[in-house]
Amino acid sequence: MHDYTKYLKRIIISSGSGFYFSDSEGNRYLDGLSNMWCNVWGFSSNRITNAMIKQINLIPHSTIFGIGNNKSIELSNEFLKLTKGMNKMFFTDNGSSAVEAALKIAVQYWNNQGYLKKTSFLSLADGYHGDTIGAMSVGYVDRYFKSYKRLLLNCNVIPSPKEVTLNGIVNLEKLNLVLERTEKIIERHADKTAALIMESGAQLAGGVNIYPDGYQKRISELCKKHNILLILDEIATGFGRLGNMIEYKSQKSTPDIVCYGKAITGGYFPLALTLTSKKIFQEFSGNLGDQKHLFHGHTFAGHPIGCTAVIANLKMYKEYHLLDKIRSNSKKLKKRLKEFQSIPIVKNIRSKGLLAGFDIAVNGKPITMVDNIPINYYVIRESLKRGVLLRSLGGTMIVIPPLAIDSYSLNKIIDTQLEIVLDINKRNVS
Repeated sequence: MHDYTKYLKRIIISSGSGFYFSDSEGNRYLDGLSNMWCNVWGFSSNRITNAMIKQINLIPHSTIFGIGNNKSIELSNEFLKLTKGMNKMFFTDNGSSAVEAALKIAVQYWNNQGYLKKTSFLSLADGYHGDTIGAMSVGYVDRYFKSYKRLLLNCNVIPSPKEVTLNGIVNLEKLNLVLERTEKIIERHADKTAALIMESGAQLAGGVNIYPDGYQKRISELCKKHNILLILDEIATGFGRLGNMIEYKSQKSTPDIVCYGKAITGGYFPLALTLTSKKIFQEFSGNLGDQKHLFHGHTFAGHPIGCTAVIANLKMYKEYHLLDKIRSNSKKLKKRLKEFQSIPIVKNIRSKGLLAGFDIAVNGKPITMVDNIPINYYVIRESLKRGVLLRSLGGTMIVIPPLAIDSYSLNKIIDTQLEIVLDINKRNVS
């Protein structure tokens, strides 16, 4: 709850087409942030929206409590073909809920075997996993969650590798030191730790921190060595955002549990998934009286419209060779980012797939205010003036366009970012 109108003109979106929002006054704004990191194909009718309409006419919702529905079964079969090492799927309706389910599964996995002390978690500094209690606990970002700190669960933090990379160049000495510190923390807490959770491939909300090659694989190895489950969060980083459909496969780090959401439906329906390996699922098997099953469920779990959207989305990825297009646009993005290098306030440019970030700072301190306006609102205001919707993560500028974006629109987003950063460079900042 927040009154944005102190800094921003009130804009009410009423429709959309292509990659553009349209407001109630007829103004159009290019979606420069993937509609909060989930939009793939834009807002026009397509295979996904048509399939959703057809499904509404067949049955708008059918519970999977005690019975099943055909779309959730079809989706399970198709999705598990993509996710090597995963064996079962649990349905939720948003990323935070998918993470909550993963945390409960991890704790109960050990509980069902009699390991009653393994109830805490390990997570990366600057990680983010959602806004519910468990998700905040394992993805604590102070500027978002300090008001709720007293509510949070026990979680020990390992260092983020963000300081080991500068402008895409990895300092191996720093990386090895981070990994040494990480293993010591894991060793110290292993007996009481159910799982380590991390975003897969990169951290987004915590500042666009892209992992160096081999880092995630090494974390996976340390978890196995110290008998800790690995939970990977691909809610924002999977499905092509970093150039790979299933990011953990490219990272060579098969998890015990993995979460998906956001782009899986094309950004058209609230549906998320928590997948587990066969090893995990087996510990929940038994007679009803054993009370080993997972006591967790949502009213709209396995929603047939959401499942239909994912099924159609998967077909569109193949039909339009979307991963190839993402990788091509990634090269264009990386080339254009070079235009920011000469701007004095721009620091540490990094990118992977269709994700990029760079910090804006003066005298080593992140810029938080521009002309006495918080920087995130300043960026939103100035981008909307130019017909594009952008935002920053505090003093980190983020480039995160819709995954199927065309070259012209991608260039317009980058042009707008460039204009705003050049403008900030001349302003009164703090």
